[in-house]
Amino acid sequence: MQSDRASYHSIGEYIAQFPEAIQKILEELRATIKSSAPGAEEKISYQMPAFALKGNLVYFAAWKDHIGFYPTSSGTLAFKDELARHEFSKGTIKFPIEKPLPLDLISRIVKFRVAENLHKAEMKTRKK
Repeated sequence: MQSDRASYHSIGEYIAQFPEAIQKILEELRATIKSSAPGAEEKISYQMPAFALKGNLVYFAAWKDHIGFYPTSSGTLAFKDELARHEFSKGTIKFPIEKPLPLDLISRIVKFRVAENLHKAEMKTRKK
């Protein structure tokens, strides 16, 4: 479902291109990420919505039959048992469009990524 459009300037612009039902899913995902990563910056990266806090946290995108959620390989590995009922691979999770998003799981993955990025940033600061 991703558009062939060359570039987006905001997550809102990205979401606005989709039908209303998909927009609702994407806004729900966006709100979950925002509440799970206070202070994270919204941006477009690789032509997908992304959130960053001391580095990239997560990305997401709408496709023909699923919502792609990209929490990096560490984000999928840390939750691999809970993700077993979903289609996933290194750094990628596919949530079927026709099923409700597992928002609690998504929130926990985002919080994990926030902690991971903050820890990495702290370790870099200590090395200086």
